[in-house]
Amino acid sequence: MARKLSENERKTVELMRRHDEGGMDALLLYFAPLIRYVAEPIAGEAEAEDCVQEAALRAWERIDSFDETKGSFKAWLTAIARNAALDRARKRKRAEAGELEESIPDTAPTAEELVIKKERRQALLSALEGLHAWEKELFYRKYYYMQPTAQIAAELGMTERAVEGRLYRVKKKLADRLGRYFSD
Repeated sequence: MARKLSENERKTVELMRRHDEGGMDALLLYFAPLIRYVAEPIAGEAEAEDCVQEAALRAWERIDSFDETKGSFKAWLTAIARNAALDRARKRKRAEAGELEESIPDTAPTAEELVIKKERRQALLSALEGLHAWEKELFYRKYYYMQPTAQIAAELGMTERAVEGRLYRVKKKLADRLGRYFSD
């Protein structure tokens, strides 16, 4: 089922798919604040602007992978922003630790690990589908977008303690549903 794009989304996607430079301008004009909002808690305030640029470039390069039947443009874009921020945060941590790229051991997962990871991911997605919308929002904000509890509380008009309590109950509910997948 195709989702209806907003006028700004439709215009941006259309220009980007035509590789019109106005598409990048529209992307940054309309969606840079969203990208920054997602990236800053993960990569830090100092790296947020670089994350905006990196995410915009990735979106530009991968616009043909956007499928509005699978999700909204904003969700697609926030996933790109999150991944760009995570990549930048990892690079910063490696640089701070003084690691050289050549000295990092190969950590590629085995075939068995990939199958287990895929099963766990599917189980988690199924468990998340059974949550109320407000529970999913809290979970995604805290554990996917890595927002601080104080930010979540302020934006939702709650106390930090209330957010922590609700997150505890959401995690408990998920743990009960996921039992065997995450017991090790």
